[in-house]
Amino acid sequence: FSFEASRAEGGRFLLRIEDIDFTRCRRDYEDALLEDLAWLGLKWEMPIRRQSEHLADYMAVAERLKAMGVLYPCFCTRKDILREIERAGGAPHGAEGPLYPGTCRALSADEREARLARGDDHAWRLDLTAALETIGSGILTWHDFGRGEMQARPELLGDAVLVRKDIGTSYHLAVVWDDAGQGITRVTRGEDLLEATHLHRVLQALLDLPVPEYHHHGLICDESGKRLAKRDEAETLRSLREAGTAPDQVRRRLGFDW
Repeated sequence: FSFEASRAEGGRFLLRIEDIDFTRCRRDYEDALLEDLAWLGLKWEMPIRRQSEHLADYMAVAERLKAMGVLYPCFCTRKDILREIERAGGAPHGAEGPLYPGTCRALSADEREARLARGDDHAWRLDLTAALETIGSGILTWHDFGRGEMQARPELLGDAVLVRKDIGTSYHLAVVWDDAGQGITRVTRGEDLLEATHLHRVLQALLDLPVPEYHHHGLICDESGKRLAKRDEAETLRSLREAGTAPDQVRRRLGFDW
């Protein structure tokens, strides 16, 4: 969709490799992805931005948010969180599962400093209440292609993790910063990331960043309506290519005629 729109409207088509998760991202995966997209007929501007090469940028943004008082360290493990939710008799559910119950948000400043000084493992979470107070009054919105004007409901994600303990950043923080830095005016991604945009609007407001238009497209599914996934050994562009399928056949199958 992005490639077709950029051609039709005289725009620029940018490709970004979001490879901050070192446990899942490998260079051979990236090479295969680029090979598949080139075979499909897509052309993008160079150089490609790789998030793994800009971790210092994201860490600097996190420090800005800490200085604003809208992040707090979270020392909870997943077991701690589940235990607290069970103790409380359940927790509200958001787009990414049960919302964090706020255990570490309630720690005193002295407790936080002591645990940080001790070197306890921790992530950094958004203090949503403090963030919304910092932003002030007003409704956060964005325009979504095919959906129209959308009103942000960041409570759907609650106190989300913005700095993971293992990589020093997060998808949310990195993409918001990169969209602004690259001058992106239209973000195209799957509808499974629609809910994340509620949080992204909060970050854009906190950091005084421009708001792009979004297009959250439907996911590619098989004949039964099930989402295609590697774990299910679903069809891939590589398998289609090896089976003799032509690029234009794939494009037409996806609803694009170019």
